[in-house]
Amino acid sequence: MQYNNQPQRQVQLKADEKTLKGRYANMAQISHTREEFALDFINMLPPQPMLLSRVMISPGHAKRLARALKENVEKYEATHGKIEEGEPIQPEVGFQG
Repeated sequence: MQYNNQPQRQVQLKADEKTLKGRYANMAQISHTREEFALDFINMLPPQPMLLSRVMISPGHAKRLARALKENVEKYEATHGKIEEGEPIQPEVGFQG
């Protein structure tokens, strides 16, 4: 992502092997307050849906993320064809206390 029309800089990220492998999520849930957005990534496989990760970001970063995701979907579709959305997963999702 590019910030404030500044030239992109190359940044060396540090990550452990487990993080680099990634995790599969087949559902995402987004909520927000005035100060932040919460992005929950969930695996809805039985027997129990599992929250895999919650990422908190500022509203400004959420808007930049939305734009970057839109641009990347457009690039993907230009190369690989239109993405079909399919049927959304509609279960009730909540946390047990």
